[in-house]
Amino acid sequence: MYLNNAEIPPATTVKYLELHLDNKLNWKKHIIKKRKQMDLRHNELYWLLGRSSLLLYKSLISPIWTYGIELGGCATKSNTAIIHRCKSKTLRAIVDAPWYVTNAMIHEDLGIPTAQEVIHARNVKRHIKLETHSNPLLHPIPRDNFVRKLKRRWPADL
Repeated sequence: MYLNNAEIPPATTVKYLELHLDNKLNWKKHIIKKRKQMDLRHNELYWLLGRSSLLLYKSLISPIWTYGIELGGCATKSNTAIIHRCKSKTLRAIVDAPWYVTNAMIHEDLGIPTAQEVIHARNVKRHIKLETHSNPLLHPIPRDNFVRKLKRRWPADL
């Protein structure tokens, strides 16, 4: 493409509504940015994190990684694990857990779902909304009746 006779180089990533979209849609750039935001927020709140700060986690840190998570179902397991590790680090600091307590046990005791569980729950909710919507044009959308050209996972596959 050209603008004023100057070639515009193609971009590999684009930021749109705080979602970092890359040209392969593997969400790596978006997940790295979200991890950095979570680390910064964790460092800012480190002196406040303690036994009674689960509300701080839910109101200040959780929205960082849950925004746009429905699309994260297409991300690879290693990219989703980046968010899960950062989340576990924060939860471990909140409960002051010793090294031998597993992250799964911390999540279970606090009643905090994993990233995969959140992705799955939100996609189920989206499918239910589309199927019960008053607009009849939206009803065929949840059905998987089209040919996929890539073997990539979709959020609905979870």
